[in-house]
Amino acid sequence: MIYIGNFLHITNQEEALEKDRRHGEFNLIVTADNKEEAIEKFGRSIHKYRNTSDFFQGDCTIFFVELLEFENFPKFEAKMLNYKSIAGDPLMPYIACSVPSDDTDGCRIYDWNNNEPAIEGHRNKLFIDFKQ
Repeated sequence: MIYIGNFLHITNQEEALEKDRRHGEFNLIVTADNKEEAIEKFGRSIHKYRNTSDFFQGDCTIFFVELLEFENFPKFEAKMLNYKSIAGDPLMPYIACSVPSDDTDGCRIYDWNNNEPAIEGHRNKLFIDFKQ
């Protein structure tokens, strides 16, 4: 199976100046026999990025937003992944759709409350927390 993990992160929140703090999102993709194996591979990759790149430096918290599972890649028509629409300033909530289709738009409202992500008004689950 093909698994795509959608994640949010907050980084360097210990910094005093707002311009030095970061937040964002990223996706990871992997083939695995089941979702547990995929999640384990995601965790290993995130730790590797932390140790070998400038990603996820300082105090960094990573939230697991969603796991997408596919048997194969679409062959005849492209499939949209991770549509995002942001209104106004970056502090405003935004709407994102993971896999919109003819059946459903799959959209949810994302917001940040006290530097913690909330989706559809519910706190998101912590995946990995790095502390300096």
